[in-house]
Amino acid sequence: MNTYQPLAARLRPKNIDEFVGQEHLLGEGKPLRLAIQSGTLHSMIFWGPPGTGKTTLARLIANHANANFDSLSAVFSGVKDIRESIARAQQNKSQFKQETILFIDEVHRFNNAQQDAFLPFVEDGTITFIGATTENPSFELNNALLSRARVYLLKRHIEEDILIILRKALAKEFPRFKFTPTQLQWITTAADGDARQALTLLEIATDLVKDNTIEDKILTDIVSGSIRRFDKQGEIFYDLISALHKSVRGSNPDASLYWFSRMIDGGCDPLFIARRVVRMASEDIGNADPRALTLALDAWDVQERLGSPEGELAIAQAIIYMACAAKSNAVYTAYSNALADAKKYGTLEVPLHLRNAPTKLMKELNYSKGYRYAHDEPEAYAAGENYFPENLPPTQYYYPTSRGLESKIQEKLTYLKKLDRQSKA
Repeated sequence: MNTYQPLAARLRPKNIDEFVGQEHLLGEGKPLRLAIQSGTLHSMIFWGPPGTGKTTLARLIANHANANFDSLSAVFSGVKDIRESIARAQQNKSQFKQETILFIDEVHRFNNAQQDAFLPFVEDGTITFIGATTENPSFELNNALLSRARVYLLKRHIEEDILIILRKALAKEFPRFKFTPTQLQWITTAADGDARQALTLLEIATDLVKDNTIEDKILTDIVSGSIRRFDKQGEIFYDLISALHKSVRGSNPDASLYWFSRMIDGGCDPLFIARRVVRMASEDIGNADPRALTLALDAWDVQERLGSPEGELAIAQAIIYMACAAKSNAVYTAYSNALADAKKYGTLEVPLHLRNAPTKLMKELNYSKGYRYAHDEPEAYAAGENYFPENLPPTQYYYPTSRGLESKIQEKLTYLKKLDRQSKA
């Protein structure tokens, strides 16, 4: 019978003092540590990246509370599995007076119906629910579940934590093997804050040890296959694109380039970034520097035509340009406010003088009657003309800034308003 367990499972901490990291939750006097030590049970959700100890903490809580630990994976389980777990919990409670912790890994993969299936049993105390998720609970879990559980945010392990975990693993499992501090640092860097990944890399390395010593070249080959933490559908993905966008908006070309590189290094589709860069050009620069939009579209075109690496370089060029460009969200704000009014006022009639009149009947119905052709007016501007519906007073949505080209636009609009006032006088 095969009884093999991965190194990470063999080294799972048995008590709170063996747990490494998450000091913001488990440091002396912290609420979660006090709850675990006292054996006090309450439903909770552990939210954090892979390899940060979510499952381990759930097991520690069950051990300290002397509770039955029933585990399900939302990837493989359904309502039928939940019902069977509830039945076991009811039996444990009635026959053995033992509480049950129902741990659901990747709980964000449950749909609303599956999440609702165990809510009544959380409510009546049949089970204590603990969920683990890598996704933002606010978006992935329903409000009924969130209201019954406390959310704890677990952070990726810092390098010092990973090094401690690796040294403990060597001391306990591989005391004869020799790893240099530099080699342990390579594993730590490759693990990227994931303790399970670090232990997996260490275990692979120990399988290839010769004469109790690992060769640098072999270890380099092992860790070079590591991929930076990235998930094109996950929370980290949206964090990275948000950081890129905010760095461009904040006029920091270096930070912008770093976050762009992080996404490319993690395997993000460059065309997705190109699309978002076009959005940045209109949302955060707009008419302060219209060249930004042209450059963004050109970069997108280069990526589509040439692919990697020429395309990524063109996108990087556009990102750096936009980070350095004059900023204005006047177009974005104007569009948002105009769209709000369009929804608010509904289908207002187009004034007759603004309607087209291609037929005789339309002309007889006064379509286009009274329309002033701007090019026939002084300075090609029909001063005082109204272009809004009758039931919507003229409203200013666009307020150009005094930055970049918009300063000239501001001057022009101010002058035209002056002509409007003179025409009414």
